[in-house]
Amino acid sequence: MNLVIAATIAAGLPLDQHWARHGQVAVSIAAWAVCAMLWMRSEPRTRRALAACLVIATLGEVFLSLGWGVYRYRLGNIPLFVPPGHVLLFFLGTQIARRLPARGEWAVALLALPVVALFAWSGRDTLGPLLYALFLACLWLSPSRRLYATMFVLSLVMELYGTWLGNWAWSPEVPWVGLTAANPPLAAGAFYCVLDLLVVALVGSESGAAVATSNPALDSDSRL
Repeated sequence: MNLVIAATIAAGLPLDQHWARHGQVAVSIAAWAVCAMLWMRSEPRTRRALAACLVIATLGEVFLSLGWGVYRYRLGNIPLFVPPGHVLLFFLGTQIARRLPARGEWAVALLALPVVALFAWSGRDTLGPLLYALFLACLWLSPSRRLYATMFVLSLVMELYGTWLGNWAWSPEVPWVGLTAANPPLAAGAFYCVLDLLVVALVGSESGAAVATSNPALDSDSRL
């Protein structure tokens, strides 16, 4: 399942970019099909997390892209493959996070700090320190730190890939706040961390306990 998700993302973005006529439709069908496959093969606890991720991610995309205008997709819309894509990336992050070494989350934070500071000092990405602070807040507020650190890195890889292909682009001048942003900002993963923080909070509240670092409330069915 993890390989299917990775292949869907890796092959889907070039298809959307280079098959102008039907690419976005084909990728959207594939993303929803894989998301449905994941749903059917997951246990109820995981399904609640996937559903929460889908709803929150969709609302976040509407606000950040169409409302705030922090980034824009190449056709000026929100492609239909984006909401299920968030779900697939979230699930993949939970799988990788289990293998992150102890204290690995703080190693990620320390490694990112000098680059964020350098980009901000040069004026290339003055939004970066705010996003980095948001990332640290996620690490501080929840025991699921390994998930947030994993998503911080995983989403950066996806952002670099998607912006390189031209599927979307970040606005060099951030609306409303008068800051600059790289394409993509190094700390763009902070937005994904907030998404996951909200998902984990909802799942934790439903299960009656906080979701631990190993994310037992997000564990998948053994068939995965």
